[in-house]
Amino acid sequence: MAQGPNPNDRHPNQKIGELAFVKPTITRPNITVGDYTYYDSPEDSDHFEDHVTHHYEFLGDQLIIGKFCSIASGIEFVMNGANHVMRGISTYPFNILANGWEANTPELSDLPMKGNTIVGNDVWFGQKVTVLPGITIGDGAIIGANSTVTKNVPAYSIVGGNPAQSIKQRFSEEVIEKLAILKWWNQPIDWITGNTYCCAD
Repeated sequence: MAQGPNPNDRHPNQKIGELAFVKPTITRPNITVGDYTYYDSPEDSDHFEDHVTHHYEFLGDQLIIGKFCSIASGIEFVMNGANHVMRGISTYPFNILANGWEANTPELSDLPMKGNTIVGNDVWFGQKVTVLPGITIGDGAIIGANSTVTKNVPAYSIVGGNPAQSIKQRFSEEVIEKLAILKWWNQPIDWITGNTYCCAD
């Protein structure tokens, strides 16, 4: 039985050059991506990291994406470096412009850190989605095109809009509970290969 594509190949299907597995393209230590997650973009499929913005290693925040996610072109994960201090009378970041203003650099503890951004497994992102810092998106969720995700997304739910709002659950609570136990993305690859028919309905 065929075992599917090699998850370490950048381009698993040479006939679809705009599609690339993300994991082999990652160079930043603060980004983790699971096997078989792909980015599909005719412009820059090999440059997923360019769509993870304001991500500075010294801040320590992580982008963690699970296995078998489908990510369309135009994705942007906005990380914590985009946040400005909001306690004073101005949100202007004087310190980053130097020439004497850097003397008032805030402590990391002064920054409004939202934590890691975590994407589960088997999540589908439509085109031009923006995910704000510190968001958790559950397994099996679907994020509609042109959405801005400002709050956590439950597993197996469909959201869309700006800001993204719940549209519906994909399955009943009973089915979602069974899928949470199954965790099909962690099954042996021969089991996954033998059960790809499940997606044909």
